[in-house]
Amino acid sequence: QVQLLESGGGLVQAGGSLRLSCAASGRIFSDLGMGWFRQAPWKEREFVAAIISSGGSTYYADSVKGRFTISRDNDNNTVYLQMNSLKPEDTAVYYCAASRFLIYSGSHSATDFGSWGQGTQVTVSS
Repeated sequence: QVQLLESGGGLVQAGGSLRLSCAASGRIFSDLGMGWFRQAPWKEREFVAAIISSGGSTYYADSVKGRFTISRDNDNNTVYLQMNSLKPEDTAVYYCAASRFLIYSGSHSATDFGSWGQGTQVTVSS
């Protein structure tokens, strides 16, 4: 089990940027794929981005490609989500998640992630 704590959310105008951070503790962070999901009011939780344990491959939802960048620092047990050109439809609670299995190959399914943070609110005003 790994413990996750997100930070960096807030209120930003459309077109602005935010950087989310997720600090991990517990199980060896560098063994796990990491992902970001989000959930807007009255909507299902959806995949945003993910990165394999080495950081060598990244995956994105079509809605954020070209605007968001996921990265990780295995020395400091942290994963980041840089969000640029934010839109009002990006408003949601953003969750950090760790892959359930040691081998993560890019799944967008929340069921393939076994540990979750408490979430951080991102609000984009128009």
